[in-house]
Amino acid sequence: MKKTGQKPTRRRPITAEDLFKLRIPTSVSLSPDESKIVYTVERMDKKEKKYFANIYVCDVSTGETRQFTYGNHNDGQTTWSPSGGRLAFVSSRDKKTGLYVMPATGGAEKKLMEIEGTISDVSWSPDEKSLIFCMRYNDSHFIKDEDEKKKVPVYRHITRLFYRLDAVGFLPKDRFQIYKLEIESGKLTKLTRGQRDNLCPTVSPDGKWVAYFSNRSKDPDIDIMREDLFIVPLNGGREKLVPTPAGPVGVPAFSPDSKTIAYLGHDNPDDDWGGTNTHVWKVGLQGKPIARDLMPTYDRSAYDQSISDTSDSHALTPLRWSADGKRIYFTSSDTGSNNIFYLPASGGKPTRVFGGKCHVKGYSMNGKTKTVALIHADINNPGEVVSCPAKYGGEKRARKHTRLNEFLKKEIKLGRTRDVMFRSFDGTQVQGWLVTPPNFNPSRKYPSILEIHGGPRVQYAYTFFHEMQLFAAKGYVVFYTNPRGGAGRGETWARAISGGWGELDYMDCMAAADYLEKQRFINRKRMGVTGGSYGGYMTNWIIGHTNRFKAAVTQRSVVDLKSFYGSSDIGWSLAREFEGTPWKNNENYEKCSPITYYQNIKTPVLIIHSENDLRCGIEQAEQMFAMLKTMKKTVEMVRFPEEPHGLSRHGRPDRRIARLDWILKWFEKYL
Repeated sequence: MKKTGQKPTRRRPITAEDLFKLRIPTSVSLSPDESKIVYTVERMDKKEKKYFANIYVCDVSTGETRQFTYGNHNDGQTTWSPSGGRLAFVSSRDKKTGLYVMPATGGAEKKLMEIEGTISDVSWSPDEKSLIFCMRYNDSHFIKDEDEKKKVPVYRHITRLFYRLDAVGFLPKDRFQIYKLEIESGKLTKLTRGQRDNLCPTVSPDGKWVAYFSNRSKDPDIDIMREDLFIVPLNGGREKLVPTPAGPVGVPAFSPDSKTIAYLGHDNPDDDWGGTNTHVWKVGLQGKPIARDLMPTYDRSAYDQSISDTSDSHALTPLRWSADGKRIYFTSSDTGSNNIFYLPASGGKPTRVFGGKCHVKGYSMNGKTKTVALIHADINNPGEVVSCPAKYGGEKRARKHTRLNEFLKKEIKLGRTRDVMFRSFDGTQVQGWLVTPPNFNPSRKYPSILEIHGGPRVQYAYTFFHEMQLFAAKGYVVFYTNPRGGAGRGETWARAISGGWGELDYMDCMAAADYLEKQRFINRKRMGVTGGSYGGYMTNWIIGHTNRFKAAVTQRSVVDLKSFYGSSDIGWSLAREFEGTPWKNNENYEKCSPITYYQNIKTPVLIIHSENDLRCGIEQAEQMFAMLKTMKKTVEMVRFPEEPHGLSRHGRPDRRIARLDWILKWFEKYL
């Protein structure tokens, strides 16, 4: 309680440095008896210039919270043993990746194994004697001499198309395989083999089988959507194919009786870049009953497609069965929200469990399946741990268990964010969010920034964006929207730009600019535009087709689709999006490439790019800079060493702040 006469604390605008105060929950796991929630919290360390994550446990009934792991480590992927007596987790310590178990009551952890490589998708055997997981060794794991490990190889011999991945680098020779580790003896058994990745293992409740998926097509690097579902005996043996339609397969989940498997996928192996809805499917263990889409009329995808700078990326969310096997739970993105749903295991219409204008970043169910634990984010908070009943309208009885980012409420005066729907030129309704400065005065005229998301098949959402709030705190009105070609509005919406980037999406972005101009508090002569990845592509496209913006910042962008095809880690897959390869459809690649229109640019443009970006290579930025510079355009470039494509989300903290500073400097100079 405040002392009598004490003045209330004056709240301040958010700053770039406030990134270091954010505490981001990255995973949740509900105990089998639904009495406790274990969760992971990520933080940034200013001195170390790194990210660290530790494990916490809270009591659902009392709200008591305890920190279980400490230190500058990255602990995560925490999962409860079936009895609830132990926790297994993965941790990166001493520059290696380890698998650990610890008592659920707290105490010292026990290291089971440690490798130079990657461990993921950890689950317990029903008898709690073993852990099953996916693992891949780094090349360095097989080199015993420490000095040899540090040496740069004499050469790299490349034979496959997919040989590197953004934020990972050159892929190791080893492939992901499924392993079983016996906890007491330490015996490690390799359950799968071969020259193909075997991914996402899950154990059947009866302890007989491990399900996983793998791409066994003739060339999986080309036919990336042709994945198959397999099962292998938990104690080792011959794998069996579970027949499914041609198409992607993800996050398999056994029914409680172990007779059927639910998974996320679709039946369009020739899909463009995510235009086909990903649905919940179900199949019998022997292919009987045959695989079928349980929600064929649902015009949304059944996973999180939302992005922000406080989430690493959108990803498939695990499926959960109810204890009686009658329901299957999933998340789905819809018009800026990402909520939890269930649908009958026999198929039918999805029912919303936890809804509203929010972003459910992850969820967990266990045991009785009466309760859902989840990470809840909205436009004013990057995430808190929440629980609610696992039934319709669960959000009405939700309980918040953490206060990780209370400083945003107590210390910071955030800009007001309001969602709007505006009409594009053909009458299509487009969604957007308008952020006004914290001390907004409607009688003033403000400069503005139009933000365009990447993807393209993702969505801006009802989720916290530090960047948008920072720009508003600096006196800008920020407008970020979901133009056609993105996610959350169905297949027709997503496919609207297939084979024709720069058409309907450009129309919607210009309609957003018109909407901004019509606001009486906007200075029409001081409008800026920015975006990253596909948003950088659209920024490049816009300034090549109009001079209405007074400044632009293009980030990690696509410049030339033809060179992107060969220089990106996944560039060859562009053939599905643009209806053919550059040598067979050259005219369309040139027509849709921003570089074709650079002679039209008059807008001052700042190019921001990461030097280790393997998704949109640095050569894209170099092409743009060289061309504009030789044409005497107003252009500057900022390069970030060592950083991958996702600098704005998970780059080194000081470089994230430097990136924000450079954007603000540019807009301050020209707006």
